[in-house]
Amino acid sequence: MPSERHRLPDPNDLSLNDFAEHLRRGGLVERLLYLARDEDMGVPAHDWTGELMFSPDDQREVRMRARESGVVSGLAFLPDMLAVFSPSGDIEFEAHVSDGDRIEPGTTLATLSGNAREIVALERTMLNLISRMSGIATRTRHFVDLVEGTNAKVCDTRKTTPGLRVFEKYAVRCGDGTSHRIGLYDAVLIKDNHLAGKSPEQVATALGAAAYTLEELGARVQFVQIEVDSLEQFEKVLEVCSGIVEVILLDNMVPDQLAQAVRMRDEGSVGVLLEASGGVSEHSIGPIARSGIDRISVGGLTHQARSLDLGLDA
Repeated sequence: MPSERHRLPDPNDLSLNDFAEHLRRGGLVERLLYLARDEDMGVPAHDWTGELMFSPDDQREVRMRARESGVVSGLAFLPDMLAVFSPSGDIEFEAHVSDGDRIEPGTTLATLSGNAREIVALERTMLNLISRMSGIATRTRHFVDLVEGTNAKVCDTRKTTPGLRVFEKYAVRCGDGTSHRIGLYDAVLIKDNHLAGKSPEQVATALGAAAYTLEELGARVQFVQIEVDSLEQFEKVLEVCSGIVEVILLDNMVPDQLAQAVRMRDEGSVGVLLEASGGVSEHSIGPIARSGIDRISVGGLTHQARSLDLGLDA
């Protein structure tokens, strides 16, 4: 387990605004938006339709509206989008709701006004991102509602759209979900492919060596986690993980097995969190949560989400 000196702060302790700022610092938000602009407008940038239909000084006011109910996400990044698509600062916006709010059909999310050419050039990228993020936030809130009354937290995974991870992780938080590690760089998760061919004794040795190496390197991580796929493996790891591992991932176990793992952890007074994973659906998450598990990771929050239907109306 990393010492406090070598522990990264948990981004789940941040407000949504602070989490958005945390994600900006890596530079991925800006890089993605420039890529999205170049993808749509080419290099050098042109929207030939907008240039033909509007003069350089034409002004326009538009409203982004919901066409279905859901949870909104992505408005925090509107200033970033405008910085890329309107570098002259000729577009102003006003948000009428906040990220994380529930919205109904007809709800106005934001009003944009300014240069008509820049607004129509921005339109599709803005709607694509905010619709995608709002779809993830909506799906996440649904899963969170399904575990209400239990202690289980609903966590995302790294099963994200390549290039969109920072936006999709933010969207999960907007749906009241928990952000798992953002990437390979901010936490340690020892999975089956890392352990293949190792005996329980070798696993114990490897865990001890990993803890020592993290301290020696001064590596800053949020947590150390290890995956097991049977109660036999779990029992062995439980014997040696104290002081090293903070979370044990229980992969593809049924609720009865999960409940047994919780009892084994509690009877041994081992201070680790238990996380369930593997094919979690809206039908199975309730029984999993009621097993007493602490965390449930759901890849489908992101890779099975459907974009929320939003439109931009003049």
